[in-house]
Amino acid sequence: MAGPARLSFGALLSVGALWASPVALAQGLPPVPQHADAAHLGVASCASSACHGASSPAPGGVVLQNEYSTWQREDAHAGAYNLLLNEDSQRIAQKLGLEAAHTADICLDCHADNVPEAQRGQRFQISDGVGCEACHGGAEDWLQLHTVNDNATSHARNVKAGLYPTDDPRARGDLCLSCHLGDETKFVTHRIMGAGHPRLSFELDTFTAIEPAHFVVDDDYRERKDAPGGVRTWAVGQAKTLENTLELVTDSQYGRAGLFPELSFFDCHACHKPMSAGTWRYRGSTGLGPGVVRFNDASLIMTRVIASVIAPSLAEQLRSQGLALHRATAGSGADFRSAAGQLRQTASRAVDAFAGHQFSEGELRRVLDALVAEGERGGYVDYVAAEQTTMAIGTIATAMREAGLLDQATFERYEQVMNEMYAAVEDDERYRPGAHLGALRKLQ
Repeated sequence: MAGPARLSFGALLSVGALWASPVALAQGLPPVPQHADAAHLGVASCASSACHGASSPAPGGVVLQNEYSTWQREDAHAGAYNLLLNEDSQRIAQKLGLEAAHTADICLDCHADNVPEAQRGQRFQISDGVGCEACHGGAEDWLQLHTVNDNATSHARNVKAGLYPTDDPRARGDLCLSCHLGDETKFVTHRIMGAGHPRLSFELDTFTAIEPAHFVVDDDYRERKDAPGGVRTWAVGQAKTLENTLELVTDSQYGRAGLFPELSFFDCHACHKPMSAGTWRYRGSTGLGPGVVRFNDASLIMTRVIASVIAPSLAEQLRSQGLALHRATAGSGADFRSAAGQLRQTASRAVDAFAGHQFSEGELRRVLDALVAEGERGGYVDYVAAEQTTMAIGTIATAMREAGLLDQATFERYEQVMNEMYAAVEDDERYRPGAHLGALRKLQ
């Protein structure tokens, strides 16, 4: 299935009342909205034209006031529940032995704001899909409070009252990954994908850009909130993906599926190709020979590349521990969990390092060079790594243009090359490593 690579580069301009990931708790982050204890009042509570339901942006306001309209008209999250009603979803549900996709928690947990019945207000409707409070938190305690913008501390006050801090890239990463990767309460397993569910594809900055954004990062925004920018959001998102993946890998609920490990953590195309294809290619970063199912290490590659520029000693740890993880796949389950646990700790350190880092102009260039160099070393022979680096280079090129490092003519040449890279990864079943590398080399 094609992922976000279908876009051109230009297009990118049920548990207890309270549950939080151990990783999130360790980093001082709140539980994601689905697992917090506040009541969700429903999108209708936000839809007034005097609040967030205006048909067009309000001039001179603190917020645009057309956020609900943007979500309803343009955001795929608004139609997430309706997808459960189509023939494909019903066919998947049937194969999984479910009565119906639109009534099963296993589907609703990501296709809707599926909080417990006791936390649903009078205007709440599950059919609204992934609505306002699925991302911003149950509005029970902050709905009235957040209308008062009296000073630069108003956002912090709202967050204290239960508004989810989506401006923090670590918190945003946890929120988005809770569905676009999964967490300890909901997860798209290999069995679910075997029933027909599409492959999950995600990168935090790119998906933030194409959501579409229903906010403007201006001086007023920066006064009240964190404004991490595209590169820092990308970097934190990659390290968060690695960290959260490894947390799931070491979880007893998802680490294994009967005799086999949970195969959704591994590279799909290591198995899903004709046996007569003869397409195996050696990758030194894994140390594995043919016939071994490879752990999906795209986020590890990206995290290591970023660290190689801003924290070389951390990058070396990621390299050595990543190699140990790959080699452990040929060992026992205990060996693999031990290696994954050690790498997860290093990934957590990377999240903190990236979240607090402001990338300089020189570092932007060096990260871009490092991404190209990784491709020259054969790091993108696997599809997901190529897909991730394509989105990454788009983020960096945009940041370089905004920083004045690329004039318009040079940026337009970047766009041409980026569109070649997107074309190479448009379809995961027809990925062309040579075409992708050829385009990548032009960036040098």
